[in-house]
Amino acid sequence: MASLQDQLLKAGLADKNSAKNARAEKRKKQKLKNKNQQVEADAAKIAAEQATAEKKERDRQLNAEQQQEREKRSVAAQIKQLITVNKQSRDGDTLLNFTHENVVKRMYVSAAVHKQVTKGRLAVVALDGAYELVPSPVADKIAQRDESVVVYRADLDTSNNEGQQEDEGDWYADYEIPDDLTW
Repeated sequence: MASLQDQLLKAGLADKNSAKNARAEKRKKQKLKNKNQQVEADAAKIAAEQATAEKKERDRQLNAEQQQEREKRSVAAQIKQLITVNKQSRDGDTLLNFTHENVVKRMYVSAAVHKQVTKGRLAVVALDGAYELVPSPVADKIAQRDESVVVYRADLDTSNNEGQQEDEGDWYADYEIPDDLTW
């Protein structure tokens, strides 16, 4: 079966130049059409790649946030476990005063526990709005995870000790001791 162009040439209704021009025109249109399709396909491909890259970045960010949240919860659970396992009994009638966020707090403890707190063997920590007593090594472990949980430690409270030592040293500095003093 011959093409329409060949049939028109045999019948003498068209000449070779017009057929040649028609073929060239058809080829040009086809090339332009293919180029446009490639450009559109490339643009769509680029847009799809961009969308997947953005989605991957969002997923990475969400995963990082979720990982940080899991780590926070893990640290909080570790702190809670350290406190509940190592907390000391507070039964007693001796008053223990300590400061938390510039407010003086009070806790009743036994005399032996009060002595241990003042010597720095026990520390006061906050757990769910309440205060508990834990040994100093445990308080060190808790402070490594979150320092804000450790409320009071006598061995690290240097404000009172330094002030007393300076006052004692300066107290007698103004007085001269006579050499000929007899008792």
